[in-house]
Amino acid sequence: MRRKRSIPWIHRYSRFIIGAIASIGAALTAYLTITKLTGGEVGCAINASATTGSCNDVLSSPYATVFGLPLSLFGLLAYLSMIAFALSPYIINPESDRDLRNKLEHWTALFLLIGSTAMMIFSAYLMYVLFGKIQAVCYYCIGSALFSLSLFLLTVFGRTWEDFGQLVFTSVIVAFITFMGTLGIYAPLNNPAIAEGKIPIPIPQQSELIPGKGWEIETKSGESEIELAKHLRENDIKMYGAYWCPHCYEQKSLFGKEAFAEIEYIECEADGANAQPQACQAAGVKSYPSWEIAGKVEPGRLSLKELAEVSNYEGPTNFQYVLPTR
Repeated sequence: MRRKRSIPWIHRYSRFIIGAIASIGAALTAYLTITKLTGGEVGCAINASATTGSCNDVLSSPYATVFGLPLSLFGLLAYLSMIAFALSPYIINPESDRDLRNKLEHWTALFLLIGSTAMMIFSAYLMYVLFGKIQAVCYYCIGSALFSLSLFLLTVFGRTWEDFGQLVFTSVIVAFITFMGTLGIYAPLNNPAIAEGKIPIPIPQQSELIPGKGWEIETKSGESEIELAKHLRENDIKMYGAYWCPHCYEQKSLFGKEAFAEIEYIECEADGANAQPQACQAAGVKSYPSWEIAGKVEPGRLSLKELAEVSNYEGPTNFQYVLPTR
């Protein structure tokens, strides 16, 4: 009895509190998952305004779907796992098999630490998305983030850790892996063009450079690229570049092979194919690539959307490609 009274209350009841919080989280995410899958709308304490979105705006955003499934479904699985980790040692009677009970408590404590750390880091990123990108208020999301933080704190302070170094090391490693994995999952959404189905152009490799010619254009042109290229030629818009210039290759790849054949391209490097270095000097070209538009030289690589705007192009604009992410 004296030994039991000397144990801090948080150590006695932490697993039960974790189980209770995770149960509430599981009920919450189950409700959100069912609502999402049935196409309904969740009840919101506040409605969307001109400056602030509602919880339905958040739950219908691209960030609320992962691998084609509702994000809340993964949250439900995480909460159910935390319930199992927290309460499973209590299925073993300590009077009949104390060693098994102790081993189960040890391993489930480690799983609780891994799970709660991952949930906390992932929830922190979602809070950044909620307020920084979607700019909405979602009490379900905020509540789940608070649950995740509570689970982590209860896991850390709810028992005596024999190896403090293991606690810190495991938390840091799991946090890093979770953060990098989260960035990877949402990388397409952080590049709006890729999220819309655009294709990144290939990155030029130095070993594939053809002397005097450059790199072969690998991308294929669509109707929009070809129509824009024809429009640029009709309006006497020229591109200046050098065969060895990677940014020039990327500019060409945005058009695709067929469309770039329509572009009036001036090679500025003396040993390049069909070189016209005098024309480049006369135009005042100082960097590659550069565009001559209405008698004015515009330095730098331009997106096809920018070229369409500056040239008053009014044709189709379903351009296929975007610059690569490095």
